[in-house]
Amino acid sequence: MLTLTSASSALTLFPECKTQRRRFAISAAADDKFPSFLPKQMEEIKDPFARKLATRIERLPVNVNSLFLIFFFRLIYEKSIMSSCVKPLIQSNQNPVVLLHGFDSSCLEWRYTFPLLEEDGLETWAIDILGWGFSNLERIKSCDVASKREHFYQLWKSYIKRPMTLVGPSLGAAVAVDFAVNHPEAVSILDNLEYDLFSIRLVE
Repeated sequence: MLTLTSASSALTLFPECKTQRRRFAISAAADDKFPSFLPKQMEEIKDPFARKLATRIERLPVNVNSLFLIFFFRLIYEKSIMSSCVKPLIQSNQNPVVLLHGFDSSCLEWRYTFPLLEEDGLETWAIDILGWGFSNLERIKSCDVASKREHFYQLWKSYIKRPMTLVGPSLGAAVAVDFAVNHPEAVSILDNLEYDLFSIRLVE
């Protein structure tokens, strides 16, 4: 069952967060080392938060099933997608927070939010939705809704493995809602930033 609750601030979703937050600064470093799969244009980015988060992007192999119809026979085979994301530095006893970016964006959309969540001790992921960001799409023939859902599910099943707090605006909100409807066992809280921070808590 879905229970709809309003969330006027991030503290509603993450009550363990501190109300008083110390200020911190991230300075751009000339020797930032970006992963080799990132485009060379990344070097032109000046935002120190974006540069810092970009150094942490990595690709994880995610196995997905593809279905082909050959005459009257069905052939199902497994292929691996090298999927880009930012993994958490810490593990906590609480459900992990998974950030999904908006339309025409990437995990770098969370460059300001991600370090704040980590600072408060939250196990945080930022994931590139299939078809966007920095994943290797050479072997992908479709990035439709079903493909996005299957890819995200397999990533969750392989690496996250626990009910999560899903956060996303725009495209991320649509993917999150679709995912929660089809895989409710994987989602504990659904936060849609598109509509005045309303959150859906999944309860039995």
